[in-house]
Amino acid sequence: MNRTERPHKKLIVWQEAMELVSMVYHLCIDFPTDEKFGMISQMKRAAVSVPSNIAEGAARKSNKETIQFFYISLGSLSELDTLNTLAKILNFINENKFNDLDEKINRVSALLNGLIEKRKSFNPHSFITSFLHILYV
Repeated sequence: MNRTERPHKKLIVWQEAMELVSMVYHLCIDFPTDEKFGMISQMKRAAVSVPSNIAEGAARKSNKETIQFFYISLGSLSELDTLNTLAKILNFINENKFNDLDEKINRVSALLNGLIEKRKSFNPHSFITSFLHILYV
């Protein structure tokens, strides 16, 4: 399988999550240097966790495992949301930067929740039964 065949790269939620990571890295440039091993590190790890877990989930064969990794991504989004709010409270970022990241977090969260619901409602047995019915009727 070459790199272009990776299933996660086709997911809009993964693409949006990658943009989220870029936003966080650029946002952290303006943070105080004494936060390098504190909030900066934590924000970057939470952000990177989102597309990473989406990718890992998309590579899983089991629907249950896939959904679990998507839930881990949601948890990382919640952590990032909290850190974004703290950055605003501590005046590390202005209102515009806060709102930009907040909007991206909400977008990725909505896409991810939609994907989870779609995966939860997918019944492979029903699909196979329907397919076999078409073949043998």
